[in-house]
Amino acid sequence: MAMAERSRPREKEVMMDVDSGSRPSRPHWFERYVQPCAAELLGSALFIFIGCLSVVEDAGGTGRLQPALAHGLALGLCIAILGGISGGHFNPAVSLAVWLVGGLNITMLVPYWVSQLCGGVIGAGLVKVVAASERYVNTSGGAFSGIAADEQIPSVITGEIVMTTFLVLAVCMGAVNEKTKTPLAPFCIGFTVTADILAGGGVSGACMNPARAFGPALVANYWDYQWVYWAGPMAAALLVGVLVRFLIGDRTVRLLLK
Repeated sequence: MAMAERSRPREKEVMMDVDSGSRPSRPHWFERYVQPCAAELLGSALFIFIGCLSVVEDAGGTGRLQPALAHGLALGLCIAILGGISGGHFNPAVSLAVWLVGGLNITMLVPYWVSQLCGGVIGAGLVKVVAASERYVNTSGGAFSGIAADEQIPSVITGEIVMTTFLVLAVCMGAVNEKTKTPLAPFCIGFTVTADILAGGGVSGACMNPARAFGPALVANYWDYQWVYWAGPMAAALLVGVLVRFLIGDRTVRLLLK
């Protein structure tokens, strides 16, 4: 009897050890907060460096093909490399939409935006360092300079909303929504950017990304119609959030009929 009683505490200790071992350890604060922001900054810097440089150094005769391929391939590769750390947004509009559909904690939304904008400035600054000064000036450092008159604003904003909706929808449905999530999401998202630039580059420049607009605008000090490239993509993010939450998302993200 005494032996049995003495064995019970030991059994309880073993049970506690098994229970504690079965619980997944919570990620360290560095992995939860610092690493994702660092990944967003690095990915945004690399993507915007490649994108802006492809515009500044655009070889004659390629038209929109060179910037389209450079932007799309760079974004897809950055998402494939860094997406496991931060989700691979590299775009304030994408972060807003992903938060709206439940894929990002609200405490990380503003830090992501700050990281993306700072990354955009770093990437655009590196372009100014490596590019020939004459080409840099002629292209305004890769900033969006296609709007020449106020009459273009309605078509530009409409184009930005539609193209950004396509991009953000590819992100939310390909990387967040459980029912449609795919391991090919990085390349689907990159191809979406390529298709948007090929189709709509002549309409609005196909920005789809406030960080891509802000970085070169700050470095080259070119602010003409800058607000357009914020209003269009952010409106598209809100639109996609509504579509996914109320219509096409699966039960884990849809607000109705759960």
